[in-house]
Amino acid sequence: MNVFTGLRVLDLSRVLAGPYCTALLADLGADVVKVEPPTGDDARHLGPFRDGESVYFAQLNRGKRSIVLDLKKADDHAALLRLAERADVLVENFRPGVTRRLGIDHATLRAANPRLVYASISGFGQTGPMREYPAYDLIVQAMSGLMAATGTPDGPPTRVGESVGDLMAGLFASWAVGAALFDRERTGRGRYVDVAMLDSLVSLQVTAMSLLTATGRLPGRIGNRHPVSAPFDTYRTADGLVAVAVASDTGFARFAHLVGRPELPADPRFSDDTARARHIGEIREITESWSATLTTDDAVKQALDAGVPAAAIRDLAQAVDSEQIRDRGLIGAFDHPVLGRTPFLRQPVRFGEVTAPDEDTAPSSPGLGEHAAQIMSQWLSEERPS
Repeated sequence: MNVFTGLRVLDLSRVLAGPYCTALLADLGADVVKVEPPTGDDARHLGPFRDGESVYFAQLNRGKRSIVLDLKKADDHAALLRLAERADVLVENFRPGVTRRLGIDHATLRAANPRLVYASISGFGQTGPMREYPAYDLIVQAMSGLMAATGTPDGPPTRVGESVGDLMAGLFASWAVGAALFDRERTGRGRYVDVAMLDSLVSLQVTAMSLLTATGRLPGRIGNRHPVSAPFDTYRTADGLVAVAVASDTGFARFAHLVGRPELPADPRFSDDTARARHIGEIREITESWSATLTTDDAVKQALDAGVPAAAIRDLAQAVDSEQIRDRGLIGAFDHPVLGRTPFLRQPVRFGEVTAPDEDTAPSSPGLGEHAAQIMSQWLSEERPS
């Protein structure tokens, strides 16, 4: 769904948070121009590699065009300013203060282009005592409370198994850009968007925050179980584990019939969600007296047939090869001059289409500086709204 067709985005970001934001915009049809230093985005030099080419960079920068500008050189700096005058959106993830030193900060660019939506993504935001500190995903996961809540009760805090600090900041930035563009339609003026990785991760922890507010306590590390619902965990089967999720009295009644114990909802220990959460040991015994006699596949089938949410644990390879994900069209592909046919993860939102997205080849990631002449010619030859 090309809802952003005609939207011009200057992408001065690198590695993950900013490029993920602009990849989401490109997926929706925006013309994303990736402004790179002569050495290229750092991600071009990050693995995994195939035939000397970064697969990581290629997948994250699909559908963009590249121009090389050394912003410390007067001519290249002037070229960037001319492009910014014609842009709708600029995304950067420099450390706070760097854009001002380079003469490309929001105040400077807004003076020439009041309609510009300018998004800054950083570890800790543009204000606060830590604003200039360096940040990586591991650091913000550690500081956010998310790591302290992840892991088993008898184990150490554990990083979530993906760079969610970067990805959530990029996702929030893309959402904020869309909101700022909507506001611009009403006011004619652009907005400044300040997105912090740390803020993004803290804001996700709604269940933990509700517990802290209500009880003054946090659940701590509780493995796969839910802090306020049961059975809501992974349970032993004859050949592995099954995930079972029950979070309502109606669902628990179905579960009780599933495990052959229809009398359970009348037991005061299991009469509501709060009571069941206080008796998770008994709940586990009841659940595994059923699940441990079955294979994981049989346990999942029986649960789903009974209307109880359940699943086997899949890795990413299994997930992307599943019938559900293939039907939803989440996996796109582009033809890369070195990597050949390359799959990537599309943005996941469907805009009303009943069928999956068109399977035609998506635009590839750019070679370093590949589109410089084309970009300067196209962007500078057309008048833009004032």
